Amino acid sequence: MLISIVIPVKNEGRHIRQCIAGWLGQTLPVHEIIVIDSGSTDDTLSIVAEFPQVRVIEIDGSQFNHGTTRNVAVAETTGGLVMMTVGDARPFDDQVLERLSACFDDDAVAGVCGLQVVPHDVDKNPTEWFRPYSEPTITTYHYPAGQYDELPPEQKHQATGWDDVVAMYRGEVLRNQIPFREITYGEDVQWAQEAYRAGYALKFCPTARVYHYHLEDADVTFKRAITMYYLRYRMFGVEPTPPPLWLPLLTATKTLLKERGLSIGQRMRWMKHNLSNRLALRSAFRRFHTALSAGSDHVENLHQEFTGKQFKVKSS
Repeated sequence: MLISIVIPVKNEGRHIRQCIAGWLGQTLPVHEIIVIDSGSTDDTLSIVAEFPQVRVIEIDGSQFNHGTTRNVAVAETTGGLVMMTVGDARPFDDQVLERLSACFDDDAVAGVCGLQVVPHDVDKNPTEWFRPYSEPTITTYHYPAGQYDELPPEQKHQATGWDDVVAMYRGEVLRNQIPFREITYGEDVQWAQEAYRAGYALKFCPTARVYHYHLEDADVTFKRAITMYYLRYRMFGVEPTPPPLWLPLLTATKTLLKERGLSIGQRMRWMKHNLSNRLALRSAFRRFHTALSAGSDHVENLHQEFTGKQFKVKSS
């Protein structure tokens, strides 16, 4: 099947050249790449123009929505498979598309999700660098009609860890049957839930990897944790558990000490960074747990306080 790639962007001038070049360098040919730009003010569009294989759609930044903006681009695709990624991600190797597309070996499969990993770059947290410890295997989830919604919250969450940074969709399903919803965020997770409810199977292929990383300080870590606790509770009914503190820090410290290429100053910097972020995670848990104990209105208020957004999902 022909492969279309959709990349939503805004001010991705630092990364977009590597992103596009990486997808064009795959072992499988790319039928088309559609970049949908929501108001870049840097050199993103001039860089994209270097690639004649890429078509650009421009929208006003005020119109951006994680779900409907992607739908605008998807509607322009013609490939039997549609790959979703982002402008600051790049393929791990030249076989990502090959590995993902090979998973569509059954008409019941509506989508395949890959894995984000962190490159061994000096400006990335060394404790998060990708270090495979075992041979990964493909996992398939498929539920008879009505069974998905009967699963315990944790099982729902496990089966629906979908990620549009590296996900491939059956084009017919995405274009004509289950488009993304208009949603504040979490369009990928919402889509996966609806795919299960429609009787489709989803696969997770951890050997299909992309490099993707955001360096987060304690403040960003806190807000992201609030967002993730909220999304998991809202979509799956999962209540957070206290994040551990000392064991992850001990493991991270051992990792830093083993990395011979790091200076003492770099090790100290990342130790301090990891401690601050672990404390931020625990603080976010306490705030969310307190709000949850007080009732759903308090949870909604907490989410809005730290994200500045009211979570909305438009009905199909």
